[in-house]
Amino acid sequence: MKTFFYTIEQSAAAEFKDRGSRFIAFAFPVQDAAEVKLKLQELKKEHPKAVHHCFAYRLGMDENNFRSVDDGEPAGTAGKTILGQIDSRHLTNVCIVVVRYFGGTLLGVPGLINAYKTVASLALQVVPILSKPILKQFSLEFDYTKMNDVMQVLKKYNADVTEQSNQLFCLVKTGIPAANVTEFLYHMNNIRDVMLKEII
Repeated sequence: MKTFFYTIEQSAAAEFKDRGSRFIAFAFPVQDAAEVKLKLQELKKEHPKAVHHCFAYRLGMDENNFRSVDDGEPAGTAGKTILGQIDSRHLTNVCIVVVRYFGGTLLGVPGLINAYKTVASLALQVVPILSKPILKQFSLEFDYTKMNDVMQVLKKYNADVTEQSNQLFCLVKTGIPAANVTEFLYHMNNIRDVMLKEII
């Protein structure tokens, strides 16, 4: 079972030129496809004269959520090549958009593949790649008097608390690093009257 993943937490850009054509790659962290769409719209506004806005992204932990788009370039030369650079570094929650300004000379399929591969790779070389724990999500409900005990366990297992409401009954939503889940559940079950549910 995988307990961590690789990603980036800041944006980066790189440029590559070949026979007059300019390729500018923008790499950035994303959480969902809606975020990708927004970034793409921004870049299209910033680069209205570019002839292509090709991109690829991979999201989530199950390796099934990805997309690659050639945006008018010959099939398989751009999007797939960009995705290949994301995958060669085993990254997820990452998108790369490559903006192309045409320089008047056709590069041919090998030239295009080389350009998109090179510029995507350059963008990922200038941004730190981080290893982050995979989090399992839980919701906890408990009486206010148990707050201290619950918080101690959460702190001990590096929980990422995403939501918290403290009424007479407290509700906490939290992400627990996958590597710590077994011990976390053992300790949490030792505190009486805590309703614990895994959020799938």
